[in-house]
Amino acid sequence: MKILEFHRDDAKDRVTVTCADREVSVHSHCGYCRHCAGVRVGRRTIPTPQRQALSGVMRGVDPDENLLNAATMFNTLVRDGNALECEDDAGEGFHSMYRR
Repeated sequence: MKILEFHRDDAKDRVTVTCADREVSVHSHCGYCRHCAGVRVGRRTIPTPQRQALSGVMRGVDPDENLLNAATMFNTLVRDGNALECEDDAGEGFHSMYRR
């Protein structure tokens, strides 16, 4: 498990991390990547809400509302956090959690 520190650009209101040797947006890439394990907020790591919502979808829970709430929660965690925990030790880069 590796830690990806946030690079904040307040002028553009953007948060990026270095993933597979390139800068990617945390909001549009990491939140939907199967390697993203959680957001570091202070000394705590909070699991990615999208993973929990996706497991609920597979059990038949209302997908639209749960995924929207998970995305909103992820954005809040990123706002308050300082890094991501990433399970991509091989350096593969982004892999969508919604595809097999």
